[in-house]
Amino acid sequence: MSSLVGDYEYDIFISYRQRDNKYDGWVTGLVNNLKRELESALKDEVSVYFDINPYDGLLETHDVDASLKKKLNCLIFMPILSRTYCDSRAFAWKNEFMAFVEQASHDQFGLKVTLPNGNIASRVLPIKIHDLDDDDITLCESVLGGVLRGIEFIYKESGVNRPLTPEDDIKSNLNKTSYRNQVNKIALAVKEILTAVSKHGQQFEKVSKRASKQVIVTESIEQFEKSVAVLPFLNDSPDEENTYFINGLMEEVLNNLQKIKDLRVISRTSVEQYRGQKKPISEIAGELGVNYIVEGSGQKYGNSFRIRTQLIMAAKETHLWGESYQQKIKKAEDIFNIQTQIAESIAKELKAIITPQEKDLIEKIPTKQLEAYDAYLKGQFYWRTLAKNDLDTAMQYFELAKGIDPEYALAYAGICNVWVGRQQAGYLPPEEAGPKAMEAAMKALELDNTIGEVHNTLALVKCVVMWDWEGSESEFKQAIELNPNYAEAHALYSQLLIALKRTEEAIEHIEIAVKLDPLNSLYKGFYCLNLMIARRFNEAVLAAHEALKIDPTALVAQANLATTLILMGKYEEGVENYKLSYTLLGINEVVTALDSGFAKGGYIEAFNNAADTLVERSKTTYFSPDMIAELYSLIGNKDRTLEWIERAFMEHDPNLIYLLQPIFDILRDEPRYQEIAKKMNLPYK
Repeated sequence: MSSLVGDYEYDIFISYRQRDNKYDGWVTGLVNNLKRELESALKDEVSVYFDINPYDGLLETHDVDASLKKKLNCLIFMPILSRTYCDSRAFAWKNEFMAFVEQASHDQFGLKVTLPNGNIASRVLPIKIHDLDDDDITLCESVLGGVLRGIEFIYKESGVNRPLTPEDDIKSNLNKTSYRNQVNKIALAVKEILTAVSKHGQQFEKVSKRASKQVIVTESIEQFEKSVAVLPFLNDSPDEENTYFINGLMEEVLNNLQKIKDLRVISRTSVEQYRGQKKPISEIAGELGVNYIVEGSGQKYGNSFRIRTQLIMAAKETHLWGESYQQKIKKAEDIFNIQTQIAESIAKELKAIITPQEKDLIEKIPTKQLEAYDAYLKGQFYWRTLAKNDLDTAMQYFELAKGIDPEYALAYAGICNVWVGRQQAGYLPPEEAGPKAMEAAMKALELDNTIGEVHNTLALVKCVVMWDWEGSESEFKQAIELNPNYAEAHALYSQLLIALKRTEEAIEHIEIAVKLDPLNSLYKGFYCLNLMIARRFNEAVLAAHEALKIDPTALVAQANLATTLILMGKYEEGVENYKLSYTLLGINEVVTALDSGFAKGGYIEAFNNAADTLVERSKTTYFSPDMIAELYSLIGNKDRTLEWIERAFMEHDPNLIYLLQPIFDILRDEPRYQEIAKKMNLPYK
């Protein structure tokens, strides 16, 4: 049977690796189910080519080039993207995927076609059955010439990443996808492409309103994920001091969208990189890996404000929705109501499902005191910088907000964040900042237990300060439940999991964090650490380089890269990267010690010199005992390593949560090491 259109051999060509069909005939099952679904979606019968022979590619007795060229003369190409498909050496990749893209790019329709609603769709319709590595995604995108999108058939739960089956329970699948629904999405996408091809060259204004409406209701094949980035809003006020207010509006819209599980919302850290930039929307969306962009601008003048927002489909830079709001501020609700309306309008336009619980969280009014909310916004504005003076200013505003409204939970959350920020930046020791952060977090939780940020902060304190693994995990889970798009909670939770040697779960959560906050160099540094502890050293090096590409001063990535290189036996390169780490820390004496030691006796002498130098410096300046223990461990000095690990335990060094990392492998059988692991309740065995 030939194609529905013109002289084409087939409507659909299914391309796959036979090894993905051997275990349970998954691809065969999909093809059979898709054929049934197409019968109910289209009036005419659709022809599908599916090579069922047990080898990759056509049988050797066939003229492969001639046979494939004829069969690839199709309208829609469906690659089943798996861990093994994305291989430039594979038959299916070279002779089917790349060949179709080349062939379709030069035929009468071209590789991309215009749908009746104006969207652009590729004639390559990927079906993803595994989460792909970054390298595989890059490889696909290099062939397609654009962002890789597709319909996902992936079943995920803790430690599981396999193809979705008809029997899988949607409730247990972290992706919350139904097999039948995904098959239906393929059929509807096929229908849209075939409609576009059959009407090729026509003016789509002539298509009936009824038909146009139908295309909009079905999901555009140019996007199958409701992914969105909210760019920093512009302050159009004549007074620059109102920037804090406009920033606050943007952040609250972003926060409200993050509470919706049906959306993937990019975190603030990544979108902040585009403040003041004039890049094209499509380029920004490509860098952030999203399909939609929200832009906005606002003015505040006296007791009134005006806000303008718009939702843009990135691929075509098509405006899907826009609204302007003008409001006199008489009470705090006047601001919160506008923020809620914007978030709910965007979600509605994206056809996102909002649960009753999510709606309650979005519409919740945190304080009725306008002055308290204004002080809180100013506190948030200064806290973001983490500069010492700005943290002090932020604390003043958060205390002011608390004084105006003692029941304002977010004010206490802000106070908690200032104490944590002071500790993270090294302005205060853990024993001073930790208890005060905990006190503020507990008060915020007492006032309102629906704030994800509070649960996240409490989880962090329980993890690195109290070593309360069970309590920490409970709080992280609560934070993520309240805010599924909370990248920081996923990233920090991954550190708890990696400390407990639950490596697969840890990597799953850090990958979520990186996807939600792709330009966050800290999370890429955590990713490197997790991969290193999982002993996936080559991948750890790649993750570190990605972080350093974003920020050459990314200390966590640089330090973990150095350790990984030593574990790989790349000693000279490792020493050089340790020097870069200590340069970033500003400890030039250790850099000199590494240099002189390496020149004298290689990497053993280099790290011995560095450790001794750091010990001497520690007599007058505080350094993490764990940091010194790592240096001695690198040269196999068990006694000195154990001495500093025991000191780290006595001082409750936050870095000791990584006691089970590979760098301490030399201590596995040492009773003193095992005793500390037991006391910390870490699974050292």
